[in-house]
Amino acid sequence: MNVYLVTVDTLADWEIGYLTAELNSRRFFADPAMEFKLLKAGIGKAEVTSMGGARYTPDVTIDAIEMKEGDLLLLPGSDIWDTPRVKPLLEFAADALERGHQVAAICGATVGLAGVGALDRRRHTSNDLDFLKQACPNYQGQALYRKEPAVRGDNLITATGLAPLEFSHEVLKMLKVWRPETTKAWYRLYKTRQERWYHELVASMEPQPA
Repeated sequence: MNVYLVTVDTLADWEIGYLTAELNSRRFFADPAMEFKLLKAGIGKAEVTSMGGARYTPDVTIDAIEMKEGDLLLLPGSDIWDTPRVKPLLEFAADALERGHQVAAICGATVGLAGVGALDRRRHTSNDLDFLKQACPNYQGQALYRKEPAVRGDNLITATGLAPLEFSHEVLKMLKVWRPETTKAWYRLYKTRQERWYHELVASMEPQPA
């Protein structure tokens, strides 16, 4: 399985921080030895800089990606999703969705997807419906918009930029790299900060009976 993190200038660090840390570390994977890669993907190989000043050098260019079953394309928020230079990334994502591959987008990336018609036939959310309609005059997905922090519509996950935790939870459920009880306990721990969920999380990692 490959998760392709789309890296663009002004990438919103905090929106994908939970996911990159957990996926890269594998600390809660049901099978830590599984074949899995977290790869940075860009339009080209040029280094980009996030909002937080972190520098990312893409491992692969978008035109070289051949998505397989189970792979995920991960699109973080950014200030440039409404610019022409990222349109190839958005078109690649739209095509991946049509082919049945998994795509997850948060904040400004959802607006970019709306602009290329990728949200017209799938349940989704974004930062605000009125803004989405204003920013994307050709957007036709109003009936499928849900005013929720994060929404899964078949092979698409979308989220408001105010919900990185809920976004991460939905992505982790989709990927199934954790046991379901691990995913639940992890989310509840960060959401409620209650001690009981820490113990549930630890218990979920105990070896399963043969």
